Amino acid sequence: MHAAVATGFDADEPLSVLKLTDVPIAEAAGLCEGWVRVHIRAASLNHHDLWTLRGMTRIELPLPLILGTDAAGVTDDGREVVVHAVLEPGSLFSEGAPGTLAESMLAPATNLVDKPAELSFVEAACLPTSYLTAYNMLFGKGAVRPGEHVLVQGAGGGVASALVLLARAAGLEVTVATRSPERGERARALGAHHVVRSGERLPGRVDAVMETVGRATWTHSLRSVRPGGRIVLAGATSGFDPSAELNVLFMRDVDVRGTYMGSRQQLDLLARFLVAAGARPLVDSVFRLEDTVAAMTHLAGGEAFGKVVVSVGG
Repeated sequence: MHAAVATGFDADEPLSVLKLTDVPIAEAAGLCEGWVRVHIRAASLNHHDLWTLRGMTRIELPLPLILGTDAAGVTDDGREVVVHAVLEPGSLFSEGAPGTLAESMLAPATNLVDKPAELSFVEAACLPTSYLTAYNMLFGKGAVRPGEHVLVQGAGGGVASALVLLARAAGLEVTVATRSPERGERARALGAHHVVRSGERLPGRVDAVMETVGRATWTHSLRSVRPGGRIVLAGATSGFDPSAELNVLFMRDVDVRGTYMGSRQQLDLLARFLVAAGARPLVDSVFRLEDTVAAMTHLAGGEAFGKVVVSVGG
């Protein structure tokens, strides 16, 4: 079967080790009892795929390695499913098992969630990483309630755009902080009530901050949250080592909550929430499997606003 694989790791030119090639079709029975085959219809890209190509992995991975963590497809018995990306705490597809950028994959039956008929395969493939992370940030760890005010640090990336879309669908007031005026306008078109420049003082403090940027925005997040509010942290793309500013944390009773992805049960709730709210994931572009290198190049260029998706198998 065709698959997009990492043939090596290259910190400087990660796309040079990404190849589309034929790989053997594994049998479910040969891997683990309870695993089933999913014929992939769409898989979305994440920066995790680029980090893997750069060799920024938490564990030693075998080569060649099928990339991809997110997918939607059809099982051998015709069930349309979304694949939960987490195999176990700290391990995703493309780490603990071959990934999703292929014509088919194997997954534990317990990782499969029914795809609502109202969602296309392309839309459903956006959910397992970015949208599930955003859902958990807001409604899981964040415990945000309708009517509250949230600040989203950054605009345009998969998680940031998901946060805006889901927050608006749930009746939240949304402020977005971004360095890019163009991305700010896109965030406003997506539903953000207010857009400010990164680091700009807000007119009033928010109930919760959704933080995925890290060092570059941490001080702004601390200054923007109300006393007794919370900061939900699910990434640090600009660096992991800001000053903690402990005096601000304890003097203003700020609650910092870390989160990683979300559960299979939350993935099911997320899919149902989108249908009930009439909301849909924001898709930046769709590429064919044979054009995965171009898709990954587009993602690496930083111009995508929303999810970059690879369509597989028609």
